[in-house]
Formats: sequence, C-alpha cells, structure tokens
Amino acid sequence: MSWFPHVTVATVVEDNGRFLLVEEYADGRLVFNQPAGHLEPDESLIAAAERETLEETGWTVQLQGVVGVGLYTAANATTYFRTTFFGKPLRHDPGRALDAGIERAVWLTFEEIQALSARMRSPLVPKVIEQYRNGHRYPLSLIFS
Repeated sequence: MSWFPHVTVATVVEDNGRFLLVEEYADGRLVFNQPAGHLEPDESLIAAAERETLEETGWTVQLQGVVGVGLYTAANATTYFRTTFFGKPLRHDPGRALDAGIERAVWLTFEEIQALSARMRSPLVPKVIEQYRNGHRYPLSLIFS
C-alpha cells in the first residue's frame, strides 16, 4: 500500500489586527478555517494560495511570504503537507460566488479566534496565526518553482 500526503496551501491574511477566515462545512459541522485548499496539477504553491484565497473569500491578496510548512494528520488518518503563506488584502469582489461548502468569509481578531477554538477546522488554524504574530515570516524566495 502506498502512502501519499495531500499537498495543501493556506493563507494568513491580516488587516488592522483582524484575520480573514472562512466559515465552512466540514464533516457535517460549521467550522472556521484559513482560506486553504489542495494544490492542482501544474500549479505552483504560490498560485494555489492566491487562487484558493480568491475562490473561498472573494479577496484578491498579495502574498508577502511564508509562515511555515508542516504535516498534519486528520482524524480520518489523511496526512496533509501544508505550506502556509501570509499576505495582504488588495481588493474584494462581494458579488463573487464562493466555493461550495463555504458559508462566508469573516474577519476576526486573534482573541475571537481563540474564543472559537472548538469551532476551528483543525488546530493548525490558531497555531499558524500565532506563529505569524510571533514573527514566523520568511521570504517568498523560500519557495522555488
């Protein structure tokens, strides 16, 4: 049996102390997550993060760097290799249809995110925001195509 991790990307977007999250359905629950998703064939990690953020939130972002990379094994035993970027919001298209399963995009403070910890899709959500807040910010040149 072969084992292959799922390659995913996520984006931490901050604006004036608030962080862009999505409220989405996962496993029958309404949870919060960063804009995130799977890498598609022939797509760079950077392009995937920009695309997923737009598709899930309606926000076009300018990626500025990398927060980190890591592995996460979900309750269903699927392992994800996740690259988390950070960026700034550029423009919002409020009329854009969001991906299936996404209820809405929301801006929350870190304190609000901590208070909603039981509703996070995974423990990675507050963890990478905390890492970002603690200065885990690396240049985009860390990623090569």
